[in-house]
Amino acid sequence: MHLLELADDEIRVGEVDIFVHPDFVLSVRTRSNLDFRGVRERCEREPEMLRQGPGFVFYAILDQVVDGYFPMLELLEAELEQIESTIFEKNSARRNIEHLYALKRKTMTVRHAVLPTLEFIGKLHGGRVPPVCQASQEYFRDVNDHLARLATRLDTIREAISTAIQVNLAMVGIEESEITKKLAAWASIFAASTALAGIWGMNFEFMPELSWRWGYPMAIGIIATVSVLLFRRFRRAGWL
Repeated sequence: MHLLELADDEIRVGEVDIFVHPDFVLSVRTRSNLDFRGVRERCEREPEMLRQGPGFVFYAILDQVVDGYFPMLELLEAELEQIESTIFEKNSARRNIEHLYALKRKTMTVRHAVLPTLEFIGKLHGGRVPPVCQASQEYFRDVNDHLARLATRLDTIREAISTAIQVNLAMVGIEESEITKKLAAWASIFAASTALAGIWGMNFEFMPELSWRWGYPMAIGIIATVSVLLFRRFRRAGWL
């Protein structure tokens, strides 16, 4: 089984191997700082349950491991809610996508711990079960129900992450479209000014306004007027 614990906002994965014998239960932990002292305390508090033998101890260990998955799930849900609250903030789409992919990786880590455990615990209640687990089937069914709820919530989180990624990609497209609009608007303004300046810069022999005293102020006024009109038009259209 996988053991999950938090380390600097990251989910660290350990492992526990459990050997169950009619006379004893042996657990071996690797890459984890978690311990099972709570299991011993629980068994000492419930001596009548301990009479069921190693099967109850096995259940108590599984129950503690599975209970440790719930804080991870709550962490994922809290991070998702935080990201969702910033989806429509300006210039946050790319940053949100990075966070969403990091969250998706954490979700897959928890999912890879939950699903294999759910599969093998389903074989410990109902039907043919190991003799050492016969007396504790109802307790294993309870752990199985917890894992099933975890798996359902994880699927919901995965779907929400996928939806959020799609929304953020759409927001990136919208932001790029807004930038394109602004560039196109300014290009149109400068294009109009350049066209007018180009007409008067052709230096044809018969251009009356070139020899007119007020020709230059008139040209500047026309260029400025056209530019202002275009600017106001694009501003009203929301392009600027």
